[in-house]
Amino acid sequence: MLLTGIFSRSIDQKQRVAIPRRLREALEADGRQALYLAPGTDQSLALYTEDAFAGLAERLAQSSPTRQDVRTFTRLFYARAQRVEFDSQGRLRIPAELAELARLEKEVVLLGVQDHVELWAAERWKSYLSERRDKYDEIAEAAFR
Repeated sequence: MLLTGIFSRSIDQKQRVAIPRRLREALEADGRQALYLAPGTDQSLALYTEDAFAGLAERLAQSSPTRQDVRTFTRLFYARAQRVEFDSQGRLRIPAELAELARLEKEVVLLGVQDHVELWAAERWKSYLSERRDKYDEIAEAAFR
């Protein structure tokens, strides 16, 4: 499963966001497996399938459990991660504590990012993008070293 694309959405009063059909179908491609919403990086949230979430756990388990940064990340990440599911209209309810963590209000942006979907506050995404847009080539070169 390869998730790509950018989608603008609104969060309703019940903290629900409609997931675009293309992303929803990709997330459900391997059957109705569980979905996990967790803290992401750069003040975003990350939505994982159960397989992607388990893969992340396996990679993390390969790190030394005695390293302080590993212990801290593990606590902060898993303590706040929550199992979520689509409702009958293809929406996800964003738990209040995660919405607050990512500062999600009315307008959000969904990004397909390889094996997960990121949820960003729209203004935060615009700022992030404008700060990095002109450095794309430099970022690409560093990423593939």
